[in-house]
This record gives sequence, C-alpha cells and structure tokens, in this order.
Amino acid sequence: MPLIESIVERADEFVALRRAIHAQPELGFEERLTSELVAQQLAAWDVTVDRSFARTGVVGIVHGRDGGRCGRAIGLRADMDALPIQELNTFAHRSRHANTMHACGHDGHTAMLLAAARQLAATRAFDGTAYLIFQPAEEGRGGAQAMVREGLFERFAMEAVFGLHNWPGYPAGTLAVSPGPVMASANTFKVIVHGRGGHAALPHLTLDPMPVACQIVGALQTIVSRNMAPLDSAVISVTMLHGGEATNVVPDTCTLEGTVRTFREPVLDLIERRMREIAQHTCAAHEMRCEFEFLRRAPPVVNHRREALFAAAVARSVAGAANVPVQQPAMPSEDFAFMLQAKAGCYAFIGNGDGDHRAIGHGAGPCTLHNPSYDFNDTLIPLGASYWVRLVERWLGTPVQRIDEVAAASAAAA
Repeated sequence: MPLIESIVERADEFVALRRAIHAQPELGFEERLTSELVAQQLAAWDVTVDRSFARTGVVGIVHGRDGGRCGRAIGLRADMDALPIQELNTFAHRSRHANTMHACGHDGHTAMLLAAARQLAATRAFDGTAYLIFQPAEEGRGGAQAMVREGLFERFAMEAVFGLHNWPGYPAGTLAVSPGPVMASANTFKVIVHGRGGHAALPHLTLDPMPVACQIVGALQTIVSRNMAPLDSAVISVTMLHGGEATNVVPDTCTLEGTVRTFREPVLDLIERRMREIAQHTCAAHEMRCEFEFLRRAPPVVNHRREALFAAAVARSVAGAANVPVQQPAMPSEDFAFMLQAKAGCYAFIGNGDGDHRAIGHGAGPCTLHNPSYDFNDTLIPLGASYWVRLVERWLGTPVQRIDEVAAASAAAA
C-alpha cells in the first residue's frame, strides 16, 4: 500500500501551509494564529471543530460513512507550539517573531495531520469516528495534561490515541514504532546553597557558596556512574549556575538548576534521594545549608504493546518493511506520555533526515531538535499524512476482536 496519491498530488499546498505556520511561531497556550488557521482549514473541509480545550487546543471530528453510528473511534494527535529560541535561518519562511521558533517540527506535525484531515474528510472510507487532536503547549507548559484534565477522553470516547514526531538522524522516508518505553521522563531540580557573603579579599570571614556549588555539580555525576545499575539509563544535567553580581563580593547564595531524564520510576526515586543527600551533606560539610527542590514534570512515554505493533504493521504497509526500523528509546521527553497514561496508544518517530533538505539560507548549526538552525523536512508530509489515514482506516476497519491478531502478526513480521 504506497503513499496516497491524492495526498502526494496536493503536497505543495501543505508545504506552503507548513511554512506559513513556521513563519508565525507561538509559544504554549499562545497559539492563537495557529489554532485559528487549523480551525478554519478543518471547517473548510466539512470537519466538525471543537475549540473548548486547553485555551488554544483544537479537536477535529471526522465521522465516517456511517456518520459514526457504530460507536468506534480513534484519536490522532499533533502538537502546535514553538520554542523560545531566536532562529538563525534566513530563508523566506523563517520566523517573523523575535525569540520564538519552530525548532522542534511542530509546524510539520500540524501540517501532516491537516493533510490527513482533508483526505479523511474527502473519502470517509471508514465506519466510526476519527478525532484529530491539535494540542497546544507541549514544550513543558502542560498542554497534554490540560486536555486530559478537561475531559478529552471522557467527551470523545476513543479506543486508542496515537502520536507522531519527526526525528533527525533517522533517514527521511522511515517510520519507527515499537512497544515499551521510547522517551524518558522529564524532571527538574534546583539547589540553592546558602553561605555568608562578604569581601572577596577576606574569604576567611565568609562562607563562600560558589566552590560548594561546584563540588555539588561534580558529585551529582557520580550518581549515574556509581549508584545506578550499569544497565539502567539516566541523564543528570546541570544547565544553570547562578551566583554573585560583582567581582569583589562573595555572594550569600549560589543556585544550580538542571534536568533529570530516565525511563523507570525506581531509578528516578534513587536519583532524587541521592541528589538530595549529596546537596545537603556537601553543604553541611562546609558549615552551610541548602534548599533542594525536585519536580517530576512528565512521565516516560511508554507505548502500549498491542497498539504499537498494530501501528508498526500500518507503517510497513505505507513505507515498506525496510523503512520501519526498531524505534530506539531516546532521552528527550514528551507530554504525550500523559495521554498514554489515560488511554492505550503509541508514539512513533518519522525520520527527518540529516539536514540536507534545508533551503538555502539555513543557519550554520546542525538540523537537530531545539537547535536555531533546524527546519522540518517537507518531503515527510505525504508519508506522515498517508500513515495517519491508513491507521484510521485499518484500525476502524478491523473488528475489535481481531486487533490482537493483527498485532501478533506484526510482532512475527518485525
């Protein structure tokens, strides 16, 4: 089952749409222009639109040829928000908003789901309902949590929910989807070391928090190398260190902050406990005290086995078996995890290539996520949209009691 011809024929329209979204990036819960564009496009294709979720969220409702009367339904999700990054690209569709950029490809995710929406609405070659979820505020601002909390799955009863993210480094034309953990949890920490400030030329009269904070930074790295089991995976990154305002003054405090990523809760429990102990005891050894804060912001993305295997079968039918590699777990996080905690489903990767697709005028940096030189690969739009459409048609076209059979056959074919 190759790419859908009518989607390929209209690809240029959705490339233009993607680039228009890229040029007007908006941060989480501020996606007013983007959500308005999405809603207008859906309405023009006779898709029912609900805009009552998460301030700027949009849900498109596409009933199949039976008007949805059979009661079966599936959910597809794309994110819409940008990042607080100053874009370095200078091509024509670069960001027109200072310090705001689509550096993670959410513009492309939105375009792919819109292309699928048009095809689903035009053909309605299924019985049941497809819910198209355009989510705001994925980048750490709680968009998925808000939609779930506001009753997304209660108001729109769906059997499963699926997500898709572009992935630089995977070859363009590939789709990767596998059961189990595929993205790490997101957690942040803050340590404030409290010393006693004074004249920098009289350090014996102070309790200098700066070297103590530096000791803590180094000691935190021993948790992964010496406290964790070697086969477990985790990242502890100190990304901010702040202290002092003058060269001749020892400050009263020094603050360090950063992130922790891992796949398993017992590992996270261990890391949090050891971080707290290291911070507190290092400060105590130097006659100081500290404040320690650890926030668990998003759980790991864990694909449900049946849904992931079913999606992999669809991916192979669209991209070809040779272009559906094993989905390697990655340490970045995704708030789609909250949707997977509430509803069975899975999260797939679509290869974004190595950056050769970028237009003349791209920045000097690599084409990696959250980089100011990144740009989404527009050649992915027909593949991603075709995958979405075939997933809807095949899921809703497979009797519930036979979905397990398809998943089992997919596992055997992998």
